[in-house]
Amino acid sequence: MRLTPSLLACAAIALFANAAYAFDDKVFDAAPPSTSQDASGGKKSSPWDVFRLGFSAYKNGHKEEAVEAYRYAAENGQIGATWKLARMYAEGDGVGESDIEAFKFYSEIADQDVEPGSPDETYVSDALVALGDYMRRGIPGSKVQADPIAAQEYYMRAAANYRNPDAQFEMGKMFLSGEGGMKASIRQAGRWLQLAAEKGHAGAQATLGNLLFQSGKVVRGLALMTAALERADQTDKPWIRTMQEDAFAQADEADRRTAIALAQDFIANGVQQ
Repeated sequence: MRLTPSLLACAAIALFANAAYAFDDKVFDAAPPSTSQDASGGKKSSPWDVFRLGFSAYKNGHKEEAVEAYRYAAENGQIGATWKLARMYAEGDGVGESDIEAFKFYSEIADQDVEPGSPDETYVSDALVALGDYMRRGIPGSKVQADPIAAQEYYMRAAANYRNPDAQFEMGKMFLSGEGGMKASIRQAGRWLQLAAEKGHAGAQATLGNLLFQSGKVVRGLALMTAALERADQTDKPWIRTMQEDAFAQADEADRRTAIALAQDFIANGVQQ
């Protein structure tokens, strides 16, 4: 595959400017850029270098060039580039939206043997959660049919091997409902929700808080729901607010005051067992 002149121009700019950017909440591998020699003795860019160039092009709005660079890097083993392509197809970002294409790229990542603690751990963990989501609902018009057991296996791998809080949250919900062929277990659900809650996952904090509230642990339960509401994104706020307001209305004044104080402590210092 040949890179276009316009992309090579971007490469020169990026190399001379030595630009550094955050990568969608991901951290670039700290390893320095590397080059190797081709058959004629000239230098050629490594997949890592091309990945960086693709990211630079993406940040500057040249998404077609970014896709070209990401494809080259992905075909040569750069997991971050494969992840970026998956995200772009899933969101229709610079390419035609296609869940099946995203599914294929995420599957390539999930097939990688990446050890926990590896620089590529985040990409694999995120891909496993995305695959779990796809398998949970299926992809209309494709051969990917809803399979909650397969979804549970993807979530479990991400939750247990990589301690992904989104996966831990999903495992908690599946244990609550007995989804995915599992026997419903509040105990197991609480275990996974607690792990995600300790990592600041608002949905897990709210769900765990509701479980505790319903079991009679009014103050801690209400505090968790209150902290979750404060930190939740706009997508989750409506259902968390409904849950929290219902519990708040049931609690007496003394418990409300204590719960509010404890919620502020959770927000400031995190949730502990």
